[in-house]
Amino acid sequence: MTTPRNARRWINWGGNQQSLAVDVLTPGTVDEVAAHVKEASGTGRRVKVVGSGHSFTAIAVANDQRLLLDRMTDLIAVDGPLVRVQAGMPLWKLNETLARHGLAMPNLGDIDAQTVAGAVSTGTHGTGITHTTLAACVEGVTIVTGTGEVLTLSKGDDIFPATQLGIGALGILVEVTLRCVPAFTLLADERPMALPDVLAGLDEWIPSNEHVEFYWYPYTDRAQLKRNNKVPANDRPLSSFRGWMDDEFLANTVWQGVCRLGRRVPAVVPTVQSIAARALTARTYTERSDRVFCTPRRVHFTEMEYEIPRAALGEALGALPKIIDGLPFKVQFPVEVRFTGPDDVWLSHGYGRESAYIAVHQFTGAPYEPYFRAFEAVCRPLGGRPHWGKLHYRTAEDLRPVYPKFDDFVAVRDRLDPARVFTNDYLDRVLGD
Repeated sequence: MTTPRNARRWINWGGNQQSLAVDVLTPGTVDEVAAHVKEASGTGRRVKVVGSGHSFTAIAVANDQRLLLDRMTDLIAVDGPLVRVQAGMPLWKLNETLARHGLAMPNLGDIDAQTVAGAVSTGTHGTGITHTTLAACVEGVTIVTGTGEVLTLSKGDDIFPATQLGIGALGILVEVTLRCVPAFTLLADERPMALPDVLAGLDEWIPSNEHVEFYWYPYTDRAQLKRNNKVPANDRPLSSFRGWMDDEFLANTVWQGVCRLGRRVPAVVPTVQSIAARALTARTYTERSDRVFCTPRRVHFTEMEYEIPRAALGEALGALPKIIDGLPFKVQFPVEVRFTGPDDVWLSHGYGRESAYIAVHQFTGAPYEPYFRAFEAVCRPLGGRPHWGKLHYRTAEDLRPVYPKFDDFVAVRDRLDPARVFTNDYLDRVLGD
């Protein structure tokens, strides 16, 4: 049966990646996934799983068979803190499901539209020096390999640390078991500050707060500091009006208009940045954890994010004003900075070290490549590791030295997908072909 052309066309959330698949596959069971892969393996075809399209790289580009897990989004089992779900479940549904069972993820990023499979496979992370990527919360997986074999793996299996964060190269995740924590409330403290004051306080704030991050507004010396900590009761909620005003109207509706204006009239961008940074007001409130971590993002953008050793933050961040001032266009989005601790997931950005993450963005449709390449040139000699789902220009040759387990991962790829059923141009570039 021929797949309709409009169903075969795909564009990612950021609008910078697209593909036209030959076929679109929509299995509803593990057996159906395995059958599709076996057929592809036997006929020399390729299969690429696509989640919600929130990666900015070409990691999900499928020019042969695109496989969707939209019919595999259910809860399978809850066993104390261990929760097993189908891998196509989006994070927003995971959060609601966990809340009904008195559970939560210990940490999250700021977008909840990704699928569980996509989030763990690309290294989605939040902030907090006692936390790492979501992949580190994975306790078990069921994966369909390149031959159509169904493997169930857990901690203790020799190749498990590769499958926790597999960038889509090892197989199709169909089930994921996550280690969760009892549901908790966060006290969020958000306040504008001068950037030098933020930087001066980090060594104190990072160890004394569970979650710390900040945003710097280009063309200014202003920043917004965010600190989140567990509290016993949700006794200081935002009013519904304040929540709507800050997170819907200002952060989405108004910001969309501001970005469109800046794209049409670049000369106004520095003035707008200065006004926006000084218009920020402090707020302190309590809310369910995932509702603090995750915020609505309806203004589309492109993004590069680099993990660097935490000690290198000052050098990397200090290079940005000169880079931005020298660009032939204006930068409309603030720079986001987060922090995580070390983990032992083979392709995790934070493998073996405390990390600072710096994310640079541009409004969709605005130029970005000179900005991103210049920032990458700063981070690379610092031992920087690019986020697997964010734009970067690295190759297997220069990624291998910064990942101690790189060759071990490639060996697992050779074992699980010897015919490269799951590869595409992006994977060939970052892992070798």
